Parts: sequence; structure tokens; C-alpha cells
Amino acid sequence: MDLAEEKMNYSQVLEWIYSALPMFQKSGASAYKPGLDSTFRLMDYLGNPEKGLVCIHVAGTNGKGSVSNMLASILMESGYRTGLYTSPHLLDFRERIRVDGRMIPQQRVADFTNTHLDYFKANSLSFFEMSTGMAFDYFRSENVDVAVIETGLGGRLDSTNVVTPLLSIITNIALDHTAILGPTRPLIASEKAGIIKPGIPVLVGECDEEIEPVLRARADSLNAPFHISRPVTGYRDYGCPLGGDYQRFNISTVINACSLLVGALPGINDSSISSGLRNVVKNTEFHGRWQVLGEKPLVVCDTGHNVNGVSEVMRQLVALPVEKLHIVFGMVDDKDADGVLSLLPPDARYYFVQASVRRALDSRILMEKAGRFSLRGEAFPDCVSGFRAALNAAGDDDCVFVGGSTFVVADILSDVMKG
Repeated sequence: MDLAEEKMNYSQVLEWIYSALPMFQKSGASAYKPGLDSTFRLMDYLGNPEKGLVCIHVAGTNGKGSVSNMLASILMESGYRTGLYTSPHLLDFRERIRVDGRMIPQQRVADFTNTHLDYFKANSLSFFEMSTGMAFDYFRSENVDVAVIETGLGGRLDSTNVVTPLLSIITNIALDHTAILGPTRPLIASEKAGIIKPGIPVLVGECDEEIEPVLRARADSLNAPFHISRPVTGYRDYGCPLGGDYQRFNISTVINACSLLVGALPGINDSSISSGLRNVVKNTEFHGRWQVLGEKPLVVCDTGHNVNGVSEVMRQLVALPVEKLHIVFGMVDDKDADGVLSLLPPDARYYFVQASVRRALDSRILMEKAGRFSLRGEAFPDCVSGFRAALNAAGDDDCVFVGGSTFVVADILSDVMKG
């Protein structure tokens, strides 16, 4: 069957999307397509769904997924029909595009792709450009009141950077994707500052003397009001189920954002903020952030995957009152492996694994690198076999931790959910 001539069903559409469109999630930098010309042409072709979109635009090295999901949950609790566009997905492509917490229907994905297939082929779109067009088109058709839009990578040249938001948010700046965004925090800050728009307020979640001048200069040049998030005390009192200690930064950013948004979105109030934070997992099905998967032994997974993110996670992990740590760990090949491995506790037992994506670092190479930091363990050809070995070795008073890569967590969650 020639799929170009006959309508594809959802499964065939996914097969085509994953095989035909360059996808950073699977292939890394080779799939990255900088520049907005292609996205602007796509928006014009689709009738400019981005122009009528009331939205909040979220960038940052770490925390942007958490902030985006918390904000979407609060907006839902405030009575707004809410779109949410995030990446990457863990288990299902449709996780990326939600309205009021519900994933875009399979048939809608298939219909959109079939309708515009000739355009996608003729214009050599990337995976992320296509999915961004799908999201904005879907939000328009669903008449959302407001959407939360998370950047994919960077900001200035990211495909989402065609919107004019109510508020731009930059969660934090750390070293990640340095081959694309630059080798220093100021250079990365400059890229992420590209989402700042003329006259549109910008909120920075975590700021310091190294990056503030870069971000503030961009805001000042565009007459964009510049705000730095103020810490919120008692963040745990909100009952947010996202258990990582690092969520203190994200919750503070979200609450500061709500203060800036309430003029344009008056449905936001203390009650909806509290219920939104408390119900974020229920409302948006957000997973993988210090997520507890089991007790006796304690089983925790977290998608932290760069030096900044892993540092926060390890600080919390080593403080747990457990007998022994069993760490199931894998990375992708474009991350700072030495920087991350230097943060891991040497007294844990390691299960080095390889996720089911092309970018995954060979588990044997990872084990060799880890040995230089006195991290000892065994290499496994996949995530599930390493995870099961850790579970078998762990006692009731131990902890099994899964992390190092979003894709490692995705493979384990897929296995856990299969039962």
C-alpha cells in the first residue's frame, strides 16, 4: 500500500512521523533544525493559528515541564479551557498536546497528518515543527481560552517562538545542549532570552549575577517588564504531589507567574492555585519527576539528566533514610557524562543501562566512564533487565532509583505500566 496515496490510520501515521521526520528526541543534534522560516511558512499555510492564541510561553534548562504542567493545572482549576504543549513525551506521542488535561485524540492526529501530508513532504519539516503546527491548529479548533507552551530546545530559534504570549517565563539557565546553544551560561541565556517579546512581561525563576545582565539587557531593549521570582515559603503546604525538593524553585516560579497573570486572567485566585498544585498529576497526568513507583523497597524515578538537574536529585537521594542505594542509570551520548557521574554516590550499587533510542550511550561505555569515579556495578543491554536486577537485589529497606535520562525513565515506566 502506498501510504502517500491512501489515508493512514493512527498507527501508520505514527510510523510515518517517526521514520520520515527528523526527531531530536531520537537522533539528537542531527535532527535539530534551527531557524523560524519553516515554522512561519507552516503557520501561514495553516491559517496562522498562533495569532489568536492566548498563551504563556515557558523556556529554561530545567523545570520548564514542571512549571508548564503546574500552570496548566491551575488554569484548569481557575475555570479556563486550557491547552498544554510540552515535550518530550514519555510513553505516548499524544502526551505532548492536551486540552483540559486530555490528550489529543488518535483520530485527530491521523486526520491532521493525512490532510497536510503533501505539504509536510514538500517542505521537509522536522518532527517538532510538524507537532507544533498540530498543537496550535488543535488549540484553535478546540477554542481554548489559554494555552501553556513549552519550548522544545533553546528559545530564540525554537519552533514555538512564533507566539506572542501574555507572559514569558525562563525557569533557569544551566549547561545543557552546549553544542547547539553555546558552551557558557551567558550564551545559553542569550538563546533562551529570545522568547522575550516587545512589551511582554518576562519572569525569571532562578537568576544570578552571571545571567541576569544578559536577560535584563534583552528585556530592556524590548521594553519588556523584567521580573525575578521571589522565593515562596512553605511550598510543601500546597500538597503538590511532585515530590522532588527542587520543586521549591518551580512552585515559587508558578506562584509568581500567577501574580503577574491575574490581571489578564482574573479567574486565578488563591483557591485555584492551591487546588491546581495539589491536583497537577490528576489534571495533566504529569509523570517522571521524583515519582515513587513502589515501597519495600522504595522505588523512585526522576528524569533529571544534566549536571544541574542530577545535582538536585542526588542531594535528595543520598539523604534518604535507607539501608542501601541501588541506582539504575543510563545517559544519552550528547550529555556531559563525566560531569554527571562525578555527582553520583560511590557507595551505591550501579546497574548501567541503555535506553531504547538511537542517542543512548552504550551501557558498557557508561560503566567504563563510571569506574573512573569509583562507581561500581554491572552493565545491562536495556533498561528493563537492569531494573529487574536491581529489584531482585534490593532489600525491603533499600531504595532503587531510576534516572540519568528521560528515555531511561520512559522505558521503565512503560514496563511498570504493562504490569
